[in-house]
Amino acid sequence: MSKLSTDISTIRAWLNKQAHLPDDIDDHLIERFLTCSDFSLERTKATMDLFFCLRADTPEFFTDRDPLHPRMQEVFTLIDLLPLPQLTSQGYKCFLYRLADPDPDRFIFNDYVKNFFLVGDVRVKTDTVIPKGEIVIFDMKGYCFRHLTRITIPTLRKYMHYTQEAHPVRLRQIHVINVSPLLDRTMAVVKPFLKSDVANMLHFHQPGSNTLQQFVPIDLLPEEYGGKAGTVSDIKESWKAKVEKHRDWFLSNPWLAKNSKRTDKRNVLNFMEGSFRTLTID
Repeated sequence: MSKLSTDISTIRAWLNKQAHLPDDIDDHLIERFLTCSDFSLERTKATMDLFFCLRADTPEFFTDRDPLHPRMQEVFTLIDLLPLPQLTSQGYKCFLYRLADPDPDRFIFNDYVKNFFLVGDVRVKTDTVIPKGEIVIFDMKGYCFRHLTRITIPTLRKYMHYTQEAHPVRLRQIHVINVSPLLDRTMAVVKPFLKSDVANMLHFHQPGSNTLQQFVPIDLLPEEYGGKAGTVSDIKESWKAKVEKHRDWFLSNPWLAKNSKRTDKRNVLNFMEGSFRTLTID
C-alpha cells in the first residue's frame, strides 16, 4: 500500500469517529486536504474539522446555494470569477477575480462571497489534478470607495478566517493589478484579518504595468490581458456551466458539520466571540 493510501485510510478511520462530520467524504477530498497540509496528518485533521464546522456556522455563505436562483444568476453577470485553464510550470493554479459591473449599488458582499464559493467548491470537488499552489489575481479596475463601504466587518472577518484557515488550497502568491488610490484604505480594512504569512504573499501592480509577467506567464492569462487562455466571457461561461451542472449537489449541501453532535462541544467560531471594534473609514 502506498503512503498516500495509508494516509487516506488513517484520515478515514479518524473521520469515522467524528460524529459531527459528514459521512459522504470521498478519497479525492481527503487527498486534497492532505496535499494542502503537506501530508501532516494532524494538520489535515484540524483543517478538515474547521472546513466542515465553519461552513455550518456561516449560513450566509453556505446555505440556500441554488446556482439557478435568480440572484445567483445575476451575480454571475456582476463579477468575473475565473479559474484559468493552465497551470504554471510550478504546478500552480491561477484564479482571476474582477468586477464585471462596477456599479456599487449592485454590490452585495455576501452574495459575491456565496458565488465565489460556488465556483471554489466545484473546483475542490472536480479538479482531477490537485494544484501544488494557488495564485490569486485581483483586478481593482472599477473598484471604488462605495464598494468598500458596503463590506461589513463581521462578514469580512468570517470570509478571511475561512479562506486562510479552512479552504483546501495552498496560497502561493496574491497579486493586485490596476491598483487604485483606494488601495491604502482597502488594506487598512483587510489587514487586521490578514495572517502575516499571507500578507507576505501580496504584490501590487500599477495600471499599464507589465510587472505581473515577472510572476505569471502572460500566455496563461485571458486574451483581454494579452494571454492565450481564451476570452474572459468564454472562461466564465465554462465555469458557470460547471457550477450549474452540480446544482443537485449544491441543493443537498453535504459538506456541513452537525456541530450539535461534537463530542468536545468547543465553539469553532470562538474567534467571533466578543464585540467587534468599531471601524472608521476616513
